[in-house]
Amino acid sequence: MGRARWRDAQGVGPHGTGRARREARTQRHKARRGCVGAFHPGPRGVDGGMAHADETLDDLRLRLAPMVADNAAFDGWSGKALAATAAQSGTDADVVALAFDGGALAMIDLWFASVDAAMLAALPPETLEPLRVGARIRALVAGRLAILAPHREALRRAQAVLAMPQNLPHAARLGWRAADIMWRAAGDVATDLNHYSKRTTLGAIYAATLIHFVNDESEEWVDTLAFLDRRLAGIARFEKAKARLRPDTDMHFSPARFLGRLRYRA
Repeated sequence: MGRARWRDAQGVGPHGTGRARREARTQRHKARRGCVGAFHPGPRGVDGGMAHADETLDDLRLRLAPMVADNAAFDGWSGKALAATAAQSGTDADVVALAFDGGALAMIDLWFASVDAAMLAALPPETLEPLRVGARIRALVAGRLAILAPHREALRRAQAVLAMPQNLPHAARLGWRAADIMWRAAGDVATDLNHYSKRTTLGAIYAATLIHFVNDESEEWVDTLAFLDRRLAGIARFEKAKARLRPDTDMHFSPARFLGRLRYRA
């Protein structure tokens, strides 16, 4: 085989790295189908473990989202944060850009999704089951705060992005999603109006708690936890008062019950 042809076959010849280009196209095709292992057959993940060769984009997002938040604390929710994440994780920059495509809102959304997953992993059903419902909600919110604690500056920047007028609908959806996941983890199965009122109320409490949290300088964020406890206690008092004011259906005249008693006298 001639030298020039041999060099082309090895992907280093003057005619443009034939085999290397073909392999790159194949790898990108696999990545867009959801398999990213071809780009990095074994780089170290955020937790120091090795990535699986068949890792999907969803797996990659969950694995790299905390690192993206780390870099967003310095570079903002931007392409610079993604580039830094790619370099630190040993992942192809094109794959990271593909996984977190959609700008700052998409990056924040995926980070919050990773927080959801981490919260559920840290507080499985067997851990929450012995607790009363109110204590379950408190544990879930506190668990989220513990996960967010190393990324408070990234959270502050995320709040600034979500507070922009054009992003308020997306912020509302993220708040609803967090509240819904927490209520489901707490065992809520309501399908009536309570389904919506519970999530609306918890979403508001969670959002207010996060605002307090990013500015809390107390040790172990005890001020934030006290703030959370006061809000949850206020809701509990309201629910008790509402239950007392709810009319007792047994104290009202019921034609069906009256006719039933006439027909089936004791």
